[in-house]
Amino acid sequence: MDATGKVAIVTGAARGIGKACALDLARAGYHIAHVDVLEEELRGTAAAVSELGVRALTFVADVSSYKRAGEIVEATVAELGRIDFLLNNAGRSAPVGILEISEEDFDSAIAINLKSCFNYIQHAAPHMLERGGGRIVSMSSLNALSGGVTAAVSKFAYAAAKAGILGMTRALAKELGPHIAINAICPGVIRTEIDTNVTDRADEVIKGIALGRLGCADDVARLVTFLATSEPCFMTGQTLTVDGFQFNV
Repeated sequence: MDATGKVAIVTGAARGIGKACALDLARAGYHIAHVDVLEEELRGTAAAVSELGVRALTFVADVSSYKRAGEIVEATVAELGRIDFLLNNAGRSAPVGILEISEEDFDSAIAINLKSCFNYIQHAAPHMLERGGGRIVSMSSLNALSGGVTAAVSKFAYAAAKAGILGMTRALAKELGPHIAINAICPGVIRTEIDTNVTDRADEVIKGIALGRLGCADDVARLVTFLATSEPCFMTGQTLTVDGFQFNV
């Protein structure tokens, strides 16, 4: 589907998977509102998006802020006229076990990874419904399915938050259908510029991946664009795994 003139909000757009998704959506014709806390890198993503011939807005913000989410959604509509697609991509890992993690760090993991999705969906959905519909994708993780224990490092708070996204997605697919399609993606081991731990263990990790390689950000971005643009859309409430079939989790 030609998405020329449509508008997407992408959280966590400064780098990694979020940046790749913003660029791929822009190639499909979407104007992009970029959200992240990393101002310099965010503006770099927006500049690259602008070079593709679409409009690019930047919002430096903590996605866990409900108030800020509302401001960003309203500013996007005021500037670009509409919202057709929302990508809840922002997240942060919390590799600390139950016996060591503080209450503050647990609350932060839930706020950044899960509550942020609520923040942006609740503010964006009414605008989508006003125009007759839209699409939403929320980025979960293979940790939501595996329990978040890899290489003897517990990520239980991150896994709990990302699993919450899957439940939220199924519930909202029923509530927002038939006008808004909402799905979740669980990336596996994705090589990005920010995850040196994965790169350092690449040979070991690849042994447990059926396709024999690490994923790249574009592997995820292409699926996001498909979910944002495919017509007709008969897919909602689904969890899609992009992991090259990682069988040792």
